[in-house]
Amino acid sequence: MIEHSRARRTDPITSWMAADSVKLAAKEHSVIIVNCLFDFGPLGKDGIAARTGLDGNQVARRLSELQKDDYICLTGEFVKSKSGRMEREWMIKPVGGKYK
Repeated sequence: MIEHSRARRTDPITSWMAADSVKLAAKEHSVIIVNCLFDFGPLGKDGIAARTGLDGNQVARRLSELQKDDYICLTGEFVKSKSGRMEREWMIKPVGGKYK
């Protein structure tokens, strides 16, 4: 998976240190999310969180990165979140992406 910058050039050193400490966890979360979508099919953020044990915020932060990396994409559909609001539905990228 592609590594994403988690701190800006202008951030203080403490932000860079915090960003470094999250790198491994972010990669692990990405793998967990992709595996969840592979196993369960299209889901919203809260559906992914419920099935993986990850926090909704952890899932949300990885979804856009995985989309940029061409692993997942939006289905164009919406599903209910755990609060009853509508949220976007995600799926494994169809043939032509990195997962076939």
